[in-house]
Amino acid sequence: MNAETSGPNTLAIDIGGTGLKASVLDAAGTMLVDRARTPTTYPMPPEKLVETLSRLAASLPRFDRVSAGFPGMVRAGRVLTAPHFVTKDGPGTEVAPALAEAWAGFDLAAALAAALGQPAKVVNDADMQGAAVVEGNGLELVVTLGTGVGTGLFYEGRLCPHLELAHHPLRKDQTYNQRLGEVARKQVGNKKWNKRVADAVEVLHSLFNFDHLFIGGGNASKLTFELPANASLVDNAAGILGGIKLWDREAL
Repeated sequence: MNAETSGPNTLAIDIGGTGLKASVLDAAGTMLVDRARTPTTYPMPPEKLVETLSRLAASLPRFDRVSAGFPGMVRAGRVLTAPHFVTKDGPGTEVAPALAEAWAGFDLAAALAAALGQPAKVVNDADMQGAAVVEGNGLELVVTLGTGVGTGLFYEGRLCPHLELAHHPLRKDQTYNQRLGEVARKQVGNKKWNKRVADAVEVLHSLFNFDHLFIGGGNASKLTFELPANASLVDNAAGILGGIKLWDREAL
């Protein structure tokens, strides 16, 4: 019996502000195919996101369950905040009140389950990435640097209640997203952006006193400063590979 039929296979989806990525993992957490990707387009109401992800999934192997990481606050599969998707033209643009209303409390897990015909779980994207990389040693913080800034906190390998630090003030009146997100990186350049990230790492250590920090996301590859000894970079594929962990009762 091959990996695809030994199951359960998990459709793992990484929902990003610039791209939507997905693959199917076998029971051991191995990707059966390379990640499929499609650009994130705006405006992006909930129904459009579900429809786009359904088309993406149609190109992939058979799956028995669905895991999705979403860039916002998620609780019990429902979206509480969707900072990218409530904007008219993408991150950094004006918020559309109709989109904000549509996303508030939207049950993305139920919508994906209905559209894809399999049970689905949805968590914050940094939480899902973190589930793939944490080692279960003490307090581990996961930070994703991409369109925005994601954070996931784990203690002894178990996911803690999600904290949406992206919208918390980091310096003066600017949030983590406004200081470290992709819009800011392009505005100030890589050198100054790296200095900001290095300063933020110190702030986060003072705040959490973490045992280890994992930094991932699409912009992690643009870091040029030396990380502290208790910090490391992780492959962006972790955003997919964490999907199987959502079904592990020992981790969540």
